[in-house]
Amino acid sequence: MPLSAEYSSRRQTLLPGFAEHKIDGLLVTSLANIRYLTGFTGSHGALYLAPGKAILFTDPRYTLQASQETTCDVRILTGSLFPGIVKALHRLKPGQLGFEKSQMPYFAWDYLTRESKSRYTLVPVDSLVETQRMVKSEAEIALIRESVNLNSQAFDRALKRFKPGMRESDLAAEIDYQMRRLGASSTAFETIVATGAHSALPHARPGETRIETNQLLLIDMGATRQGYTSDMTRTVFTGKAAPVWRKRYQAVLEAQQASIATIRDGARTVKVDAAGRQVLKGYGLDKQFTHSTGHGLGLEIHEAPRLGKRDKNVLRAGMVVTVEPGIYLEGQGGIRIEDTVLVTASGCEILTPTSKELTVV
Repeated sequence: MPLSAEYSSRRQTLLPGFAEHKIDGLLVTSLANIRYLTGFTGSHGALYLAPGKAILFTDPRYTLQASQETTCDVRILTGSLFPGIVKALHRLKPGQLGFEKSQMPYFAWDYLTRESKSRYTLVPVDSLVETQRMVKSEAEIALIRESVNLNSQAFDRALKRFKPGMRESDLAAEIDYQMRRLGASSTAFETIVATGAHSALPHARPGETRIETNQLLLIDMGATRQGYTSDMTRTVFTGKAAPVWRKRYQAVLEAQQASIATIRDGARTVKVDAAGRQVLKGYGLDKQFTHSTGHGLGLEIHEAPRLGKRDKNVLRAGMVVTVEPGIYLEGQGGIRIEDTVLVTASGCEILTPTSKELTVV
């Protein structure tokens, strides 16, 4: 089924969850969730869902776009959306109206509550749409594959243009440029390029630091292609790699491979995380692994499920997750290796094609 044909089906699939949450309708304000349920890609909107009803509220900038992208009933409102939404709710009288408690701004909740006039009662709902989004359709997986392949191609092209002495920010800009040239609509997040001791910061921001020879170089990058994201980290060396760093690199690679080996339909995410940590413990490096092993991705770069020490999620075929163990030694540097991985019925498929062999540039 092409992606454009899935939106109505997704909305219908969501409706049985209303009974579990004891709601009669749902007001969706997350733009990612609105896109998932309607195809609308604008930057301003809200969606009302109820049995037999799907109303997209947006502003005049998106009059034509909304009509082209979605089959919902489109209401164009001027100014703030919420007065117009309240008028519609007064007519619809949804009773128990669910709202996304982690997404709706306080001012909107306050306004909707004050103006309810007993036509509806707001009910907080947590992750109703996000839970459905965890398992990707074939059309979504195809777009993620495109994003992953584009991302890897951009990495290869950018590294060919690398020269010692470039600033971190120069290489980051080259990576972003290559993504755009290959068809990315944007980066999935701010590209990370960190060299030497700076690479000990898991979310380092590229700066004016020059990338010298015989240094660690950590690159974390992701592309967005038709709304769907990818995520990859590679750590390379800009010259001779000292034996201690070769051993540390091997430790992280083995940790990543151990975690990937546990991924399959029905696997618990805490077990995926534990497998990699156990390997690093054998190298005496487990205390230097300071973040979770991975996360889901799709329309957003960070989605459920999370793969961490205390996460109790269960993997299902069709989920797409990252696997990204790393070690970080203050004042020395850090190593992280990350792939985008598809969960399958019999195991998993590593979507990222870029080699993980220790690389010197």
